[in-house]
Amino acid sequence: MSSARRWGPWRSLMTLTPVLLAGPWLAYLQHFKMPEPLSALTNPVTKLPQISEERILGVAKHLSEGIGYRTVGTYEHSLADKWMIEAAEQVQRNCERINRTGRKIECEVWRQEGSGNHRFDMMGKRLYKTYVNLSNIIVRISDGTPEGKEHAVLVNAHLDSTLPSPGAADDALPVGVMLDCMRVLVETPKWTPKHAIIFLFNHAEESLQDGSHLFSTQHPIANTVRAVVNLEAAGTTGREILFQATSEQMIEAYSHVPRPYGTIFANDIFSSGIILSDTDFRQFEQYLNVTGLDMAVVGNSYLYHMRKDLVENIQPGTAQHMAENTLALLRYLSSKKSPLASLTAGYSRPTTVFFAHVGPTFFMYSFTTAKVLYTVLFTFSFFLVRGTFVDPAPALKNGHGFWKEQGKGTVAVISGMTGTLLVPNVVAVIMKSVLNKGMSWFKDPMAPVGLYGPAALLGVMVSQYLVGEVHEQSVFTALLLIQAFLAVGIQLVNIGSAAIFFLAALPLFIVLALNSLFAPSGHQLSLWAYGLGSLLPSLTGTLLLLGVLEVFVPLTGRIGADAPADNIVATIVASLGGLSFPLILPLTHRFGRRALLRGIVFLSIIMTVVVSFFATLAPFDQMHQKRLFILHSENITTQEHHLNIATADGAPGFEQLVHDIIQEFGTTSIDPVPVVMDDYNSDWDSLYPFSAFLKPYKVPLAVTPGYVSPWSNDQAFIIAATEHTENLLPGTRNLTLTISHPGLIWTVIAFDAHVLKWSLDDSPPDEYVRHHVKEGSFYGHDIYSFDMVIKVAEGGDTGIRVNFMGLQEKGIWPAKKAVKALGGPAMHLFEHLDAWLEKKTDGKVDALLLGCVGGVTMI
Repeated sequence: MSSARRWGPWRSLMTLTPVLLAGPWLAYLQHFKMPEPLSALTNPVTKLPQISEERILGVAKHLSEGIGYRTVGTYEHSLADKWMIEAAEQVQRNCERINRTGRKIECEVWRQEGSGNHRFDMMGKRLYKTYVNLSNIIVRISDGTPEGKEHAVLVNAHLDSTLPSPGAADDALPVGVMLDCMRVLVETPKWTPKHAIIFLFNHAEESLQDGSHLFSTQHPIANTVRAVVNLEAAGTTGREILFQATSEQMIEAYSHVPRPYGTIFANDIFSSGIILSDTDFRQFEQYLNVTGLDMAVVGNSYLYHMRKDLVENIQPGTAQHMAENTLALLRYLSSKKSPLASLTAGYSRPTTVFFAHVGPTFFMYSFTTAKVLYTVLFTFSFFLVRGTFVDPAPALKNGHGFWKEQGKGTVAVISGMTGTLLVPNVVAVIMKSVLNKGMSWFKDPMAPVGLYGPAALLGVMVSQYLVGEVHEQSVFTALLLIQAFLAVGIQLVNIGSAAIFFLAALPLFIVLALNSLFAPSGHQLSLWAYGLGSLLPSLTGTLLLLGVLEVFVPLTGRIGADAPADNIVATIVASLGGLSFPLILPLTHRFGRRALLRGIVFLSIIMTVVVSFFATLAPFDQMHQKRLFILHSENITTQEHHLNIATADGAPGFEQLVHDIIQEFGTTSIDPVPVVMDDYNSDWDSLYPFSAFLKPYKVPLAVTPGYVSPWSNDQAFIIAATEHTENLLPGTRNLTLTISHPGLIWTVIAFDAHVLKWSLDDSPPDEYVRHHVKEGSFYGHDIYSFDMVIKVAEGGDTGIRVNFMGLQEKGIWPAKKAVKALGGPAMHLFEHLDAWLEKKTDGKVDALLLGCVGGVTMI
C-alpha cells in the first residue's frame, strides 16, 4: 500500500472506500440513535419513578386533538387554560400528600392574568405588541423555606399553538415533558430541592411571546429566577438539540445530561441570525437578564406549524430524549452543586467551545484553551511540514524548494475550495433557472447530498486539473497548514466554531507524523495516511452536515419565494462536504493528470445522469407539503371581498396553481398578477412581519346579493380616537386610541405618524414612519387602547389614515370546521377550496385558510 505506482486509482479507491464510509456511517448511526421509549411510570428494577413517554404523548394528544387548535384568542385557547390549571392543581395535591409523610417539599400554583405592551423587533422590522387579560400557569417546587425560594431555575414551554397547527410537538410535547418531570421529582423518595424550580406553562408564545413577557415583567416571583431552560419544538423527530447557551455555567450544567446533543456550531448559527426564528428565551433574557439554555426538537420540521403536527408523527424516543435530559438538568440545577446562587450578580457571555460527539461524550473547553491548543497545533504543524519536506524534483538545479512547493500546494487548495463551491452552485442555477426544477430535493434532507455531492467532487477535480501538476504531499501539507491556520485565526476573533478546523487538522498532523512508518521513502503519502486521516474529519463533518441539512432543507419551504434556496442548500452541501473529506484534494494528484482527466469525464457523465434524475422529481408529497397561505378578506370600508393567495417558497408551479384556484373559485377571467408585498400591503398584516417572505396574488370575489356584514353592524370593528387638549403643545395631538373588535382576534392597526410619546414603550422612533401595532388577547376580550402624542406637520392635515385588520375567531379552517356555519362566506369558501386542493394536488399542499376583516379609517 505504500507505492502509488503499484496501486492504480481503482484499486486504491476500492481499498479506501470502507474507511472513507466508516466515518459517515458511524455519524449516521449516532445522529439517528434514539432512546427506548418507556411506558411504565415506575422503573421495575429500582422501583423509582421514571420518565414515561407514553404519559407525555398522552398529554400532547389531549392538547392537540382533544382540545385542538389552541390559537391565542380562540375558545380552544381558553379550554387549554382551564385544563392546565386543573393539571397544576393535581400536582399540588400530590405534593401536599407527600409532604404529610415528612418530606420537605412544597408546590405552589398561580394562574397569572394580566395585560401589557412590548416592542418586538423581528426580521429587520419594528412592531409593537399589546395584549389583554392573557394568562400563565406557574408551579413552583421548593423545600418550602425562604432560602430555598431565593434562587430558582425556570423551565418553560408554551400551551398555545399557532395558525393553523394543532401543535402536538410545538409545544404540547414540552408541556407533557414538564408535567412528567414534575411527577418524577415529586414522587422520588428523599429528593428535596436545594433551589426552587419554577415551571412556567406560558399561554401566548405564538402571538410573539406575550406570555413570557407577562411573566417576566409582572409576576412576583420572576425576580427569583437565576437561569432558564426553555423547551421548544420546530419538528417532530430526532433528538432534542441544544441550540442556544448563554453562559459557561449553563454549558457546564448541560454536560450532566445523559444524552447530550448540542454544539458551539449550532449556537453560533442561531446567534448569527441566519435562521429567522425566535423563542420565549428572548423575553427572559431581555427582561430578567438571566442566562439559560434553549433546547428544541427540530427533526422533520416539514411539519413545523403545519396541520400534520400530530402525535402520530412524533418519532418514538423523541419525548423520552427531551424529558430525560430536562430532568437531569433540573435535578442538577436544583441541587447543592447548582451554580444558581452565584448568578445573582448577573452572568458573563460564554467563552466556551462545546460539542457533543459520539455516544454520551461532551467536550467543553475555554476560548483561552482553544487559542493555546490551536496555536500549538499550527506551530507544530509548520515544523513537521518543514522537517518532513522532500523536494519532489531533486534533479533540477535548484529543485523546487520548500516555499515554492507550499505555494503551489496552497494555490491548489484554494482552487479546490473554490471549485467545490462553484460547480454545485452552477448546478443549482441550471436546475432552477434553466430546467425550472428548483427544490427538487426538498422531500428529503439528505437528497441534496445526492445532487450536489457529486457536483462538489467534480468541482474539486476540474479545479485541480486546471491548476496543473502539483505533488500530492505539497497539497496535503498545504491543506494541513491552512486548516490549522484557520482554526487559530477564527478562534482569535472568539468564534468557537473554529473547532471544526482544529478537528480536521489534528488527524492530518498525526498521520503526517506517522507517514514515514508506512512510506519509508518519504516521497509519497501512504494510503494509510489517507484512510486514518479521513476518519475523524468525515465523522465530525458528517455529524454537522446531517444536523444542518435537517434544519435548512425544510426551512427552504418558508424562507421566501425569491430566496435562492437551491444555492443555499448547494453551498451547505459543498462546504460541509469539503470539510468532511478534505483529503480528496491531495488524492486527485496521486495518479497523474491523465487519470484525473478520465475521472472528470466519468464524473461528468454521472452528473448528467444525476441532474436528469432530479429533474424528474416533484418537490412536494403528502408528508412534505407546500405551504399555501390563503386569506378571504372582507373590507368593511369598501364592502369588497377578495381572495389573497401567497407562497413562501420558490418551487415551480405556484403560478399555475394560483391560476387554477382562480378559475375554480374567482369571479374574473383576467390572469392574476402578483401584488407588491411591503409594509403598506395591509391585507397580510395579521402575519406581519413574516408576510415579507410571501409572494401574494389578490383577486376579487363576488359578494352574495343581500349580504349584510356583521362586522360593520352588531359586531362592529371600531377604531375610536379620544382627543386630549389639556397641556397640549403647539403642533401636536394627544390621543387615546380605542380598538373594539368583537369576534376578531390577532388584530393589527398600521398607520404613518411621527409619534413623540406613547404608552406602548418609552422610545418611539423620532421620525415620521409607519407603525404596526399587533394585539393578542384572551378569549372574549375584544377591546384595547393606548395613548400617544403625535407631531403634526406645520400647515398640514392633522388626520391619520389607519389600516386595520383582524382574523375571524370562527373563520379559521380547519380549526373551526365544527362551527363552520358561524364563519360566514369565508368558511363556506374554505370548505370547498380545501377539499378541491386536496384532490387537485393529491394532498401535497397544506393551506393556511384565514377569514380576515379589515378596512381603513381616519382619526
